[in-house]
Amino acid sequence: MNKRILAAILGGFVSVAVHAGEYDISVDRVQIDTGDFVKEGIGYNGASPGPTLRFKEGEEVTINVTNNLDEMTSIHWHGLILPFEQDGVPGISFPGIKPGETFTYRFPITQAGTYWFHSHSGFQEPNGAYGAIVIEPEGREPFRYDREYVVQLTDKHPHSGDRIMRNLKMSADYYNRQQQTVGDFIDEAGEKGFMATLKDRMMWGDMRMMKADIEDVQGFTGLINGKGPEQNWTGTFEEGDRIRLRFINSSAMTYFDIRIPGLEMTVVQADGNNVQPVNVDEFRIGVAETYDVIVHIKDKEAYTIFAESMGRSGFARGTLAPEEGMTADVPEVRDAPLLTMADMAGHMDHGDMNHDDMDDMDHSDMNEDEMKGMDHSAMGHGDMDHGEKSGLPEDPFYAKGSGLIPTASNGGKFLSYQDLKAQKPLYEDREPTREIELRLTGNMERYEWSINGVKYEDADPIVLQYGERVRFKFVNETMMTHPMHLHGMWSILDVGEGKWNPLKHVISVAPATTVYMETEVDAPGEWAFHCHLSYHAAAGMFRKIVVEGGPDDEVATDEKADKGGDA
Repeated sequence: MNKRILAAILGGFVSVAVHAGEYDISVDRVQIDTGDFVKEGIGYNGASPGPTLRFKEGEEVTINVTNNLDEMTSIHWHGLILPFEQDGVPGISFPGIKPGETFTYRFPITQAGTYWFHSHSGFQEPNGAYGAIVIEPEGREPFRYDREYVVQLTDKHPHSGDRIMRNLKMSADYYNRQQQTVGDFIDEAGEKGFMATLKDRMMWGDMRMMKADIEDVQGFTGLINGKGPEQNWTGTFEEGDRIRLRFINSSAMTYFDIRIPGLEMTVVQADGNNVQPVNVDEFRIGVAETYDVIVHIKDKEAYTIFAESMGRSGFARGTLAPEEGMTADVPEVRDAPLLTMADMAGHMDHGDMNHDDMDDMDHSDMNEDEMKGMDHSAMGHGDMDHGEKSGLPEDPFYAKGSGLIPTASNGGKFLSYQDLKAQKPLYEDREPTREIELRLTGNMERYEWSINGVKYEDADPIVLQYGERVRFKFVNETMMTHPMHLHGMWSILDVGEGKWNPLKHVISVAPATTVYMETEVDAPGEWAFHCHLSYHAAAGMFRKIVVEGGPDDEVATDEKADKGGDA
């Protein structure tokens, strides 16, 4: 048995194939044991996470999904390019799957890489309805490895999704376990002075915000492949192996900062698409993103896979080891970051604050970095200018002076979107036909989330024309980070590299920043476009995209133009 086949077996790939290219999946009530608590949830084929589906580029697949629940369900194939009727979004692509019914999905596999699948019905996904997809390429990979593992992350909470949403609507900080205390005030006053600290707290209070508002939902247990930190998912290796780790963030709400102390990681793929290799010590994975990395282990030691939540309220942990049962040291969780005035700037300029409160605010005690954070020109809004070197960490995809800018725990290299460059461009680089601005808006106090100030239920669809190239401008006017997911078409993230800009299916937009992406409109039909934080999407940060026309219309238009007719 060769190493690749062995790796597939050890990596937990589960075959659900009935015949070549045909798969059966059942949607079931399951018990989820995190090591901290046991919770009834929803899974696939009797487990959560569900089986890892392994496809081959170029094949056509048939997937029979049987709903064993007493409620409607669906499966969305996250990141896959397919006909819109197969995309699995109730109310947009199809009606959904009724209790007791079997629905058959059929679509071609036109890509390779690491993806995932999940329910798009209610809160079934945070309740456990998710699984991984691995697609083998038709040709050879541009990188070498000996074995591979899926590392699928989630933030399992003891409360059901419906209960969490009710609690958030009742009080947006219901699950915030890291609110600042009197002790924090005293410590800060010792550093900055009593009056400066008091004014700072009063200013945040006037705006009904907290510096600790980084994660809406805390109190979860981080899981890797369904196992909590104490259960310690383990992947084995032989000395000298190059191991491909397929990281998938299937969380409802949690960003993770991932490192493997003692090992350098080479990022080779982002959201299923090959990128030019980048060596890093740590990387941040947004909700619904995937990253593939390769590690080269030259000894027989155990290594901890450590995934800290961005707000430092929890973590997931696994191990790479020569044999089962071996462990390595588990790092301490670092101190929680705090938002700064830079992160607040977009909200202050555009949000629902009372303007009288703004006029009454005294900025005289703000330090230089905080004052710069108030200036959009210093925050890289669109031009991605690093600005003057201040000694502070900088990243063009975060507001200058942001409290969220990540740094590697060992002082080494932390991956930035700026590092991602396509291995091989999929599209010809051309000028966009138009630009659409999408302001990411919301009211944290009322727990309402929207786009351009309008919730999904009140919004008109965004209409695109087949064959055009559209530039989307995300302007984040909130203090939360939003992972924006366009179904059915690639999101070409603008990192300033022209044709080498990377293809993604999720674009993370940090507070008080402007981020651009372009889309080749090459998929007719109706598609979802939304924030992938489960409770933000449910609260209204969601749109329907309608693509009018299709390949036949484009051909007819081209022929008419060739004959001198009006387009």
